[in-house]
Amino acid sequence: MTVVIFILLVGLAAANGGNDVPKGVATLGGAGVASYRTAVVWGTVTTLAGSLCSLALADRMTALFSKGIVSAPATDPFAFAVLLGTASWIVLATFLRLPVSTTHALVGSLIGAGVLLGSSSGSSVHVEVLGSKVVLPLLASIAVAYVLSAVLRQVARRFTRPDRCTCAQAEAEVISVPTGGGVQVGTVTTCAVHRDRTARGFDVVTAAHWLSSGAASFARGLNDTPKIVAIGTFSLVPAGMTITQVLLAVALAMVVGSLVGGLRVARRLGEDVVKMSHVEGLTANLTTAVLVGFGAGAGMPMSTTQVSTGAIAGIAGRDVGRLNRRSLRDFLLAWTATPLIAAGVAALAFLLVR
Repeated sequence: MTVVIFILLVGLAAANGGNDVPKGVATLGGAGVASYRTAVVWGTVTTLAGSLCSLALADRMTALFSKGIVSAPATDPFAFAVLLGTASWIVLATFLRLPVSTTHALVGSLIGAGVLLGSSSGSSVHVEVLGSKVVLPLLASIAVAYVLSAVLRQVARRFTRPDRCTCAQAEAEVISVPTGGGVQVGTVTTCAVHRDRTARGFDVVTAAHWLSSGAASFARGLNDTPKIVAIGTFSLVPAGMTITQVLLAVALAMVVGSLVGGLRVARRLGEDVVKMSHVEGLTANLTTAVLVGFGAGAGMPMSTTQVSTGAIAGIAGRDVGRLNRRSLRDFLLAWTATPLIAAGVAALAFLLVR
């Protein structure tokens, strides 16, 4: 059982890497600053740095997911059920190119298996902790990310010059050549959106965009790694592994998963939410880095998926017509289904193994 749990832990970490690594760097591809493959590599490196620092900087998150949600003493069947419920949904969602939340899946699995564990041990799920420290931050983070991103975009407009847009109009379409290379074909409105991508060379805004995406990925490593490590410690630490060894296994698995599957979700976030400019991608990343980094340090399990999506959507501000409502609807349905499906799988797995 210990070996199986270790395999599931590594599998969950890899699935998390594949689904979550684009959430800090998708704007680099969406704004034409870099190719999606290059962006994923940059996100992988900076996420690894955040993961390795998480043991010292995000210990509250580890404590919350190890003992704060379920009070009953963890058992091997419980750890197996939580990992299976979470990993199975994240893998399926990545295959379907849906950016979903590992936090949602973990919380759902903890509840699904925790209720059954509590029924036999006399303990139960901490409902008050679940509401104040998990559900409330998750729900509030979307709105806060949207508003903060919209405000930062307005501020950025005051300090950035309206660069020229290299366009050639032909009937109803135009062709623009952004800094990142390649030729983009779209409407006149699309060309206008990309005006500030035509500055040549590696300027200050470009450097800031790269740094902001790295900061967002670093914050994601701080936020996600402790949650996965906490579940692994239920069985692996009693079996002889140290917390540091568990963390290293999780961090390396996230690297592999990011490099192998990171491209599947990247384009959906970079292009299917809203068409963004260079500066808009920068402000979205700053929002994600600030909120997710704060949540990791404060022990508030914000969903990087929700925060990054809210921040990217917030680029539009009051001009909601820019948003791709079909994609946002798909994301919302996936977010709603995530804890329900994970809870069901975890509960069934716990019953079968017990």
